[in-house]
Order: sequence, then C-alpha cells, then structure tokens
Amino acid sequence: MRAQTLRALLATLVAGTLTAGIAATGTATAAAPVTAPAAAGSGSGTADTRDIKERLLSVPGMSLIEEKAVSGYRYFVLGYRQPVDHRHPSRGSFTQRLTVLHKDTSRPTVMYTGGYNVSTSASRSEPTRLVDGNQVSVEYRYFSPSRPEPADWSKLDIWQAASDQHRLYRALKKIYGQHWLATGGSKGGMTATYYERYYPRDMDGVVAYVAPNDVNNAEDFAYDRFFERVGTKECRDALDAVQREALIRRGPLERKYADQAKAEGWSFGTVGTLDKAYEAVVLDLVWGFWQYSDEADCADVPEARTVSDDDLYAYVDAISGWSFYTDQGLDPYTPYYYQAGTQLGAPTIALPHLKGLTRYGYQPPRNFVPRDIPMRFDRRAIPDVDHWVRHHARHMLFVYGENDPWGAERFRVGQGSRDAYVMTAPGANHGANIAGLAPGSRELATARVLDWAGVDAGTQAAAPLARLDKAPAEEPRLRP
Repeated sequence: MRAQTLRALLATLVAGTLTAGIAATGTATAAAPVTAPAAAGSGSGTADTRDIKERLLSVPGMSLIEEKAVSGYRYFVLGYRQPVDHRHPSRGSFTQRLTVLHKDTSRPTVMYTGGYNVSTSASRSEPTRLVDGNQVSVEYRYFSPSRPEPADWSKLDIWQAASDQHRLYRALKKIYGQHWLATGGSKGGMTATYYERYYPRDMDGVVAYVAPNDVNNAEDFAYDRFFERVGTKECRDALDAVQREALIRRGPLERKYADQAKAEGWSFGTVGTLDKAYEAVVLDLVWGFWQYSDEADCADVPEARTVSDDDLYAYVDAISGWSFYTDQGLDPYTPYYYQAGTQLGAPTIALPHLKGLTRYGYQPPRNFVPRDIPMRFDRRAIPDVDHWVRHHARHMLFVYGENDPWGAERFRVGQGSRDAYVMTAPGANHGANIAGLAPGSRELATARVLDWAGVDAGTQAAAPLARLDKAPAEEPRLRP
C-alpha cells in the first residue's frame, strides 16, 4: 500500500470518521510509534550462529518429535513441558505439542492456534503470509496428546491456556527477537483474545478471526435474529423445510442411522441414545449450512416434500455429519465441550419452525461430556474478557463473516480501546479473512498488521504457496 494512502487512512481515523466503505466498528486512535525490535541473538551481544534446530532444542523442556522438509522453510514438530497448573508449577507437568515454521530470526513471528489440536502438516496463517514471517503453532491444552495423565479437568480453563502461551513465548522470544503477533480462527481467535487479556504486554498485535463472544450464556436472542435475516427468504424456507422433514421422517431415517452405526462400530454412551444423537445432528443442519456454505449453495438444498429418504439422509450427513454425536465423534472434542460448559458458553436458538417435532431441543454441553468429568459454569470469565476488550484493547483486529452464525455474538471495541478494529467480510462464512474484506477495510487491516509486526508498509507479502496456504479441511460441526 502506498505511503500516502496509509497516512490518509490514519488521518481519517484520528479525525474520528471512517472512510466510506470501511466496515469497522468501535473507536480507534493513531498507532503509537513502533519501537526498534530487540536484536536476535543469545543475549550476550553476540549473534547466535548455531543451527536453528540446536537453538530450539536448547530451550529447557523442549524436545524434537519430527523435522519435515518444507520448501523455503525449516519445519519442526516439537514437544514442550508445561505445568499442569501455572499457579503451582511443581504439581506435575505435561508435554504440549507445537510446531515451528522457521523462516529467519530476523523476521517477525506469528503465534497461531486453532484452539484444538495442532496440525503436524505445515501451513501458514494469513498474518504469517502477510508479514512473511515465522509461525509457532500451539496445540490447546487437554487436546490429545497434549493432556496430563491422569487429567485434572479443573485445570482446563482460559487462564491456564493463556499461561501456556505466555510461558512458550518467553522461552522462544530469546530466539525470535523481532515483533510477535497472535492469531487464530474461531476458538483459536477466542484463544488469541484471552491470551491478550491476561498477558497484554507479550504480543505486538492480535488478529482474531470469527471469534464468538458469548458474554451472557443465558441470553441468545442474537442468534435467533441472525437466522431470521441471513441469506434470502427462499433459502431460509428451503433449509427449514428440510430440517422439518428430517424430524417428520425420524422413524425410517433413524433405522438408516442405526444400520450405519452398526456397520461403522459407533456407540452413543456419552449422549445417551441414538435418538438424542439423531436429533442433535438434525438440529445442527441450518447452523452448519451457514457456517460453511455460501449463498450459491442454496441451489443444492433438496425439495423437502419430494426428496427420497436416501437423498435426505445423505444431505443431512453432508451438512451436519451423522458420526459427530457418536462416542467416537465426540471423544476428540471433550475438551471443547468441557470449556463450553464451564466458561465459554454455548448457543441455544429457538427454532420455531420445529415446534412439536423436537424432543430435546438444543442440548447443553453437559450432554456431550462423559459424566465422570465434573463441570460447573463460571459466569465471570467471559464478561471479564469482554469488558477488557471494550475498554483496554490495543493493537487488535477482529474479522467476522457477514453470513457466519458464530459472528452473531462477537467482540466489540469501545471507549478506552486503542488502535483496535472490528471488521466484517461481505457475504463470508466461518472462513472469513482479511483478503475477503471490502477494499478500504482490507487495506487498513493489512496496514495495521504490518505496522504491528514492525514491517514496512511497502513490503510485499510472502509469495503464495498452495501447499502451505490451503485452508485446513473442516468437518461439519456445531463448534466454533
């Protein structure tokens, strides 16, 4: 972006008026000058010339799982010993899995998390490509294999997870001494935000994509309003009709479900019964459609009154996934449902078009976590984060998709926030990103990310690499 364009945009922000076409909300002030980055070295004033693998493995508690060949980078899958309880580090530890996509210690570093398991296949997040930097990708605690044995589930909370990131950052900052950004999508965007709330001095900037913000878990009207307005009425009606039909034909479709469960070896001990799992999958249909599909996909919604049982069953499977609420489908996501039922909150929507057809409604997270794991909801955690973001956010960018249901309850910036933005990508779903923003917003967002990373505004992003920049495949799910 040209220097005069950036100056004009920033001047507009200082004046308190956003340029026409910039889809941002909240307040913003002029960015503080970027301080000179620390020298990358051993801390003795002499550059550390050791191989990057040796330097990484010299970090106390770091171990090598695997090194993989990646064109233009060094790529490591690593393990790092973390305390189970950061308040009492001596009371046990576990190995947290992470990956390092190494470009050069003279480049900025992006700390990425999806909020779930870390992929051991190399990939670059959008901020990593924009700043042409290194990327440290972190597995969220308690997602296998990054789980203590035995697991004390009371130590799975947003502060402990943020403390994992803080401790890892402090260990790696000695190697990667330039500017750092935190990023993540969905639950990963939430994770990056919570990290910033608890450790606001670590990162130079945060880019949080499609991050839900369920401040009041008992009040979900925003989701109802979203589903009354998203897309066209014709598409909404067609999806509602398919959902109704799947409940009307519960008998024959559940027999198909039982046959598939037997063939696949699925069981339903956690949710309780096949019937509960069946309804949960069907109730995910409309949400799952808008989370992952585009308006163009409305043309593929079947005609509910004439669709065959086989085709109806297949369509629900394609959107919601019959395997998801089985024991085998739920088990990898026990940590998510535990957090949803103890701190994060979970959506409940009215579904008036299904009146008289549902037996359970939207089931709470407690139904998707084994009963031997105790759960108690903390009503203070997320309101605290929300208040902090509104009044103290600094160098933060939130990106949402216009047609993504998870964006119905979102983070907002307000009085007291500085150089912080909320932007919406037109027509985008849960895959919204900076590239999908309207032109004015895209230029502003890119300029701010580069500035936070200490990168000159005229610097070109890293060249696209199909193998590294392909978005990870998503399975249908009602999870952020």
